[in-house]
Amino acid sequence: MTAVRRAAPVLVAALLLLACAGRAGATGYRYWSFWERAGGHWTYATQGPASVRPDDGAVQGFRFTVGADAADAGRPRGTADFDTICADTPAKSGAKRVALVLDFGTPADAPSGETPPGGRTVCARVPSDASTADALAAVAGPLRYDTNALLCAIAGYPHKGCGEQVSTDHESTTATAEPDSSGSGSGPSLGLPIGAGVVALLAGAAIWQSRRRRDASG
Repeated sequence: MTAVRRAAPVLVAALLLLACAGRAGATGYRYWSFWERAGGHWTYATQGPASVRPDDGAVQGFRFTVGADAADAGRPRGTADFDTICADTPAKSGAKRVALVLDFGTPADAPSGETPPGGRTVCARVPSDASTADALAAVAGPLRYDTNALLCAIAGYPHKGCGEQVSTDHESTTATAEPDSSGSGSGPSLGLPIGAGVVALLAGAAIWQSRRRRDASG
């Protein structure tokens, strides 16, 4: 019983560390995530839409989401097939066609007081050297950017805010339309494994200390 009493403060401290680690991972950002379609799967883009210059026949996607990193971000939902999206947009010399999938997210991820529009797909026919941002501006304006050139709004949604930090404790419905086998993203938070390791380490230390004292008294 004495050993348990001696170990208790250490275990309580460890549990508090674990709780803090869990809370530290409960924040994310509300933003427009940018995706590229390759091999039948969505891959989180490694460059911004102003830097990417897609080829004719490319499929690009945008999803308004809440997440801490690429692993949390919801992928665009709905039709993502170039032939379907651009069926009524014929090829033209000196131009290229880019299929865009625009997913305005879920009510759970919407800013307070706003309702996300329904998702849409659109085919942008733009000059052959155009960027994804150019294609987006051609068919889904008005766009809104912040002073750091971060994309804040597509087709006027949302009306305000840009990449603000928010709690992810709510049950966000950033469900994906399909499993992602690309392996993109920075992976899950390490807060829980680290916290569990701290508990195990401190618990072991408490047991070792109690045994040492017991042997010494014997």
